[in-house]
Amino acid sequence: MSGELGPPQAGPSRAGHDSPNAERNRIGVPGGVIRRAGATGRRSWIQKVLEQITDSPRQWVTPSEVVPVAVLAVQRYLLEDEPRDVEPKPPLYCYDVTISDGVYQEKCYLDPSLNSLVYKNILKVGIEMKISRVSCIYNEKRLGQGILCIDSVHCGETLEAISLETPFRNRAHREVPERPLRGGKSHYLALWNNEDPYGDIWLTNKQPEEHNFNNTRIISLSHLEMTWSNRRNFPALLVRILHKSKLRYYGKPDRKMIEPYQTFLEVADSSGTVSVIMWNALCPEWYKSLRVGLVLLLQDYSVKKSYPFRMQPLPVDPHIKLISTMEICLNLRDPPTNIIIIPERQVKPEWRLPKLYHRFITRSELDDMPGNRICDVIGILVFVGRVQRSKKKESREDFWSYRWIHIADGTSEQPFIVELFSTSQPEIFENIYPMTYFICTQLKVVRNDTQVPKLLYLTTTNESRVFITGHRGQPYTNNTKVKNFIQWIKTKTDSGEVKNTVIGGYYPYPPVPETFSKYSSSVKVESLLTAISEVRKEIEDLQYREQKRIAIQGIITVIKYVPHRIPTESASASETPRNANRPSTSQAAKRESQNQERDGKHYPDDGPLASQGIHTSSGSLSPTKKKRIVQGPSDKPVTVPQPETSAESKGNKPTTSSNVQRRGSTGIGVQGKARKTISDRWESLLWREKKFGLIDHLRYSSVHPESIPRKFIFEHRNFLTQQYNSQPAKYIPPEGRPPKLDDFKSARSLGHFEITILGLNHEIAIDVAFLPMYSPEDIRTSQIDTLLTCMNYSCVFPQEGPSTDKVRGPRALAGDIIKAATELDRVHIVCILDICSLGNNKAEVYLQKIYRPDNPS
Repeated sequence: MSGELGPPQAGPSRAGHDSPNAERNRIGVPGGVIRRAGATGRRSWIQKVLEQITDSPRQWVTPSEVVPVAVLAVQRYLLEDEPRDVEPKPPLYCYDVTISDGVYQEKCYLDPSLNSLVYKNILKVGIEMKISRVSCIYNEKRLGQGILCIDSVHCGETLEAISLETPFRNRAHREVPERPLRGGKSHYLALWNNEDPYGDIWLTNKQPEEHNFNNTRIISLSHLEMTWSNRRNFPALLVRILHKSKLRYYGKPDRKMIEPYQTFLEVADSSGTVSVIMWNALCPEWYKSLRVGLVLLLQDYSVKKSYPFRMQPLPVDPHIKLISTMEICLNLRDPPTNIIIIPERQVKPEWRLPKLYHRFITRSELDDMPGNRICDVIGILVFVGRVQRSKKKESREDFWSYRWIHIADGTSEQPFIVELFSTSQPEIFENIYPMTYFICTQLKVVRNDTQVPKLLYLTTTNESRVFITGHRGQPYTNNTKVKNFIQWIKTKTDSGEVKNTVIGGYYPYPPVPETFSKYSSSVKVESLLTAISEVRKEIEDLQYREQKRIAIQGIITVIKYVPHRIPTESASASETPRNANRPSTSQAAKRESQNQERDGKHYPDDGPLASQGIHTSSGSLSPTKKKRIVQGPSDKPVTVPQPETSAESKGNKPTTSSNVQRRGSTGIGVQGKARKTISDRWESLLWREKKFGLIDHLRYSSVHPESIPRKFIFEHRNFLTQQYNSQPAKYIPPEGRPPKLDDFKSARSLGHFEITILGLNHEIAIDVAFLPMYSPEDIRTSQIDTLLTCMNYSCVFPQEGPSTDKVRGPRALAGDIIKAATELDRVHIVCILDICSLGNNKAEVYLQKIYRPDNPS
């Protein structure tokens, strides 16, 4: 097949022509003739390995010389069952890895036993990798063709830059469109989900074309509905696209479909609206060219009875009949459908094709909208969260990709909170950033007024579409609410207020219900509670960017406050990062690594998002004065001194903000040295009794740099966008020398807490992070005296800290939380944890909620 190593096909090389003593042309050599790089005098390591395999009596070898190679691509596809397979098996996704030794590139097959390296984002593009064992998989139906297989590897560090100038050794590997090395599939899948179109089989060049309707017989949808069961040949349909769904990939190992895709179009004429299903190879050919609003002429289609359990989206015009008894099927063959895009200028008024109708709402109107209502929104992005993933089914390898975003439109103090799933528009989903005009259609309202605080957000549906560019000429530009937004945003851009925006970071949403009974009814899992002994496996089973919630029982025994460290001016990215030209390995990263090696635990300098930085953005865009003060940068370092007499020396007396003392004007340490920021801490007597007898202590209280929300800087939008996207499938050369994420200023100034939870059997403990939120002007949270109360509300530290007694800062908040710990001493509680995998063996655990089992309701 085209992707395999074939007969003499050495690609052009900078190395020059063949050496005078040409290599042997042996039938069994994978890739045929092996050529030397004579001009530079440098021999390809890939060639050497291929020679060793050929000379070896086995089908695998341990290379005599292990040379680092660069990873240029990691591409995924579904491998169908082999003929010897009797029982169907779950999807087996395989990976082709493209490597470069500096002389040639080679596309290799990754042995499935190493798939976990991709799942954990350890094997990824841009890294240095050492291959310690390789084998060859031959195609027995072809002469002298084989695939180089990677059997054992060691993944190294990320390289600063990799040259893409090296050619493929085998010309078949650079053919367009690309083909997987194994199996009969004609294409690769997106690396992290199955909804996004990926690769060069997805065409975008379909253009409208004039059509002569003189000899074209057209039937209306309502007439077709009445007569289709008695027809064999169907006249043409002239319809407008009202909705377009995201892609559905239904490939399975036991199905021999080459391109198993499906998408739905909701189309209408003057008589009704109906679902059109586009199947298989037509999807790569047409999907990216079709958009909502286009007029289509459909010929040579088929009709079948509609699937009874599919819910059609609401028609844009309530006066148009919704036809749900039949479906139109479009296939590349049987019969071969003919699709023509009709130019809008050729559309005649007498055809009476429906116009597009949008259901735009403002943020102020959302408060009164019922749940499950469908709507469209327009606004400016003020927060764009990192890409996250969730499993579709526990036993499968398939994931949803999604991110949380905030959209402001100037009509409310609060933004739209949107759960944005991938809409099969990766060119938009992977390139959105704050300060962008944003339109999303077909969103569903999610609300729960019985929850405290009330739950209200929007989520995408199967028909949702996203727009960030090319608004001019779109049908929605004449909408009154769109015009009002444009007028509002012009006044804000002129004043520069829209620049206070945030990107990335951990985002704890939706909030956990306030009672355990509500939580129990809201989760859909086999087991409501997870034993603390099973937490490690739960975390280790997470894949890259996967996030899920679990509930454990335990006892809080230690609380340690870690204040936010304000970065120095030289490291601040409030404007342009000043350290953009530094090497890629930071001192902070080295320090973190050393801490890990010392005791397996991180001591981060900053905390992730607790929704405060995000609300700052929306607040700055509000046309009215905010009543709920929201968190912004606090440029004053927070010092919480330790008492001179520690809690350990005074029994079980907790350390609070009311009894802290200072050790001189320069803080702890020798006079003349810089003042140190001291963490406040409480430790229970039970912990002192049990901590040395534990059989396991899980340490997951670290907060990694990518979990920290950053102030968005437009000049560095490409870098910041890449940092919070998923790992790409192909290597993207950096633009110059990129800055480091730590160089960008955090969008939050609060610190965090490291909390130790002891299992009920006193054998296992786990360290987790807790991110408090605090707002002094919220009347409901003016008396935060318990840890349980603090978790119930969305409250944060103010942007400006007046010196009045009314405003209580992080130090007072730390005292409240530490004091609250005494009330939970030896109390059995249920903890709701967010467990997150960042890939590359990095994981975090965040405490979201505490319930008392004796009062579950």
